Amino acid sequence: MDAEGNAVANTYTLNGYYGSGVTVEGAGFLLNNEMDDFAAKPGTANMFGLVQGEANAVGPHKRPLSSMTPTIVLENVPPGSEAAKPTAPQVRLVLGSPGGGTIINSVLEVILNVLVYKMDVQMAVSAPRFHDQWMPDRIDLEGFGFSADTIQKLHDAGYQTKFVEDLGDVDAIEIRPAGTGWRFGAADPRGDGKAAGY
Repeated sequence: MDAEGNAVANTYTLNGYYGSGVTVEGAGFLLNNEMDDFAAKPGTANMFGLVQGEANAVGPHKRPLSSMTPTIVLENVPPGSEAAKPTAPQVRLVLGSPGGGTIINSVLEVILNVLVYKMDVQMAVSAPRFHDQWMPDRIDLEGFGFSADTIQKLHDAGYQTKFVEDLGDVDAIEIRPAGTGWRFGAADPRGDGKAAGY
């Protein structure tokens, strides 16, 4: 986000750790293996465990499944406030994450933590996450921050659970209060990034 309030949320992907394993000669970057996001064999899980059908089969005029979710959240500033510009919504959050099928819920959980649960952005990014992708029929939970009684209530309601190491790696910028220009960066402790201002 720049001094003028312009914001960009960008997600690039290799898909697997080294993408296709092919480096562009003379350029030094890897090509992705996004073809895995088509259903090479409908009904069979891809590398992230996502099961797709015929709609995602490889073919002309098709697009691969994607869960990339670079996100900019806008907020209307109340009329009459010093920060208000005529009819111009203000940037409230800028965020995104890697993580295959876990991206969408990782980004959503951070948004809810900030906007609904009123956490500051670093607390929202650091909070424990959960993930459910329908198949397999279970809720994945990060191995910290979920109380034993919460997990028991999930089991009592018929849910299967599994502890996993990390879900996503969200980096975010929060602008608070809206329109003031105060920016707060948050780097996810699950990754090796850091927040910086220039």
